[in-house]
Amino acid sequence: MKNPPAKPSQLITKEFAKQLNVNYNNKKAASLTGRAAKKEDANAIWYSLEALESYIDYIKTNGTKDGYNVDGIRFYFGVYPDDEKHGEKAGLTTLFLVPTGKKIENNTAKIQSFVMLQEAQSSDIQSLEPMNYGNIGRPPSLIY
Repeated sequence: MKNPPAKPSQLITKEFAKQLNVNYNNKKAASLTGRAAKKEDANAIWYSLEALESYIDYIKTNGTKDGYNVDGIRFYFGVYPDDEKHGEKAGLTTLFLVPTGKKIENNTAKIQSFVMLQEAQSSDIQSLEPMNYGNIGRPPSLIY
């Protein structure tokens, strides 16, 4: 029997993920009003294949255990809180990953109407932790 996957080391809490996203949205809104940034921000985020494969293995295995058909990963922008706890990343943009999927209906329930099934979209799976802490591309900026 295959050993269960190790929990990835880059997981963050859902609360912290929400804070990162709110910070990002607030920062973007502030930049539109003409406030200058204090320092040059990240313009790219990099994850190793090993980290991504580990996260995919984690969400597929644990999503199934939680009754989901895991079908993707949603990428959210965030901004680290502007405090010493986050060191050089304080106030800079980040990118975090959240698994998506559909709850698997049990066979005892009657099939819903075709229209309702068509409208059912994948949503963020709240029972699994988001992933963060990729390497950021910042000064000198990366060019794509």
